[in-house]
Amino acid sequence: MKEKIKVSEYARQIMEGLRKGALLNTKGDKFNSMVIGWGHLGVIWGQDTFVVYVRQSRYTKAQLDKTGEFSVSFPLGDASPEITRICGMQSGRDIDKVKEARLTLEDAEVIKTPAVKEYPLTLECEVMYARTQDISRLPDDMRDAIYPQNVDGSAPLANRDPHSAYIGRIVDAYIIK
Repeated sequence: MKEKIKVSEYARQIMEGLRKGALLNTKGDKFNSMVIGWGHLGVIWGQDTFVVYVRQSRYTKAQLDKTGEFSVSFPLGDASPEITRICGMQSGRDIDKVKEARLTLEDAEVIKTPAVKEYPLTLECEVMYARTQDISRLPDDMRDAIYPQNVDGSAPLANRDPHSAYIGRIVDAYIIK
């Protein structure tokens, strides 16, 4: 069962859940879930939106580019260390995260990408706009700390490549009961 919510009334829980590690969910070739700690909740072009950031090398990026949609699942309590470890440290290219992290998928209401029951506060989003960041425009100290160029970009947790920002129009919001 899903309880519909007004996003603005849950802004605090969304921000707290993001700080704990939310799940960015995609379903292109297969379902994938990636831990995120960056995002923006807001209003753009008169639409309720959630912006996610995904590095160029991530499996999630290919999925987003293919489908143009995503869901974001937020914990209402503590984030699960097991889910965080599996969904945050391993690639969906290599493993079945649903099986490995023991995720319970819930069908979406508007889009095709499911939500995750263990992280019940859910936003369903359709991509309105995407843009790759130009890291040369960042302050030097930020660029050096967040995008060091002296690492192998294919390594797990590599961070040399820029992010693409995906502005998602929130098309549904609910709490899975």
